[in-house]
Amino acid sequence: MLLVCGTILAGTTGAALAADCEITLRSSDTHPDGYPTVEGVKAMAAEVKEKTGGRVCIEVFPSSQLGEEKDTIEQTQFGVIDMVRASFGSFNDIVPVTQTVSLPYLYRSEDHLHQVLDGPIGEEIAKDFEAHDLVALAYYDGGARSFYNSQKPIKTVEDLKGMKFRVMQNDVFVDMMSALGANATPMPYGEVYSSIQTGVIDGAENNFPSYDSSGHSEVAKFFTLDQHLMVPELVAMSKASWEKLSPEDQAVLREAAKNSATVQRKLWADQEKASEDKVVASGAEVTRDVDKTAFIEAMAPVYEKYVTTDQAKDLVKRIQETK
Repeated sequence: MLLVCGTILAGTTGAALAADCEITLRSSDTHPDGYPTVEGVKAMAAEVKEKTGGRVCIEVFPSSQLGEEKDTIEQTQFGVIDMVRASFGSFNDIVPVTQTVSLPYLYRSEDHLHQVLDGPIGEEIAKDFEAHDLVALAYYDGGARSFYNSQKPIKTVEDLKGMKFRVMQNDVFVDMMSALGANATPMPYGEVYSSIQTGVIDGAENNFPSYDSSGHSEVAKFFTLDQHLMVPELVAMSKASWEKLSPEDQAVLREAAKNSATVQRKLWADQEKASEDKVVASGAEVTRDVDKTAFIEAMAPVYEKYVTTDQAKDLVKRIQETK
């Protein structure tokens, strides 16, 4: 929904008129104000406003003010909301390719992930959104999920055998744990701390900022930087709203979105580093040099189950071959 605003008042100056928004785009985010994804879209908004002389504005609504991710994606598809920032995980049921590119151990590092998304493969993925009334504008960093537990350092696949890990209620996550010889225990995020503390589970998996902010580092001091899952974040726009913009304004939005990804990734990297330093200072033991070869090889049955078409197989192969 494009909102036209900015009434011309008697006596206003030219500078004031330039600051009035002719078009206001509403953008949703579930994260709180100040979070890297929110600040990324704010950076995009600032650039768009500057380059359009104040004609086009983006208003960011953080903290799920407009709804949770799946709801706001649907509203964006229908043009009720103009833009949404959401995890690829929330698009799995809408755009199938998002599940393929979010498989375990698909990326060697976060740099590898960025190389994939910023190149031809990223452009291909973006085209798949158009058939679902969405325009993909920017790929943000959602961090890398790694294992942590209360029992011992994990350096090999064998170290995981028989251990109980909390995972999200997601078939890929459950199958990943099974392939590694561990036991998946889906449960609400809020129950993880007490479940580790009382021995109901041995550990969980997430990124450093979540490991820190949740307090899980207090009860599970062994963190293994295996980076088994990297799920991209996406800034998408309603196709209906997009088509109401002039080609010139569309070009401005694309460029600003691309630049905002650089801002967001830097903020995320800073947040990861700060959280890592904090948990290490409080006594967490981080295992960094993990040989992922055996972990990757263990994913064969997972890939066989979820990568079933020739197109998906080719995509996985090209991602793995990206330097």
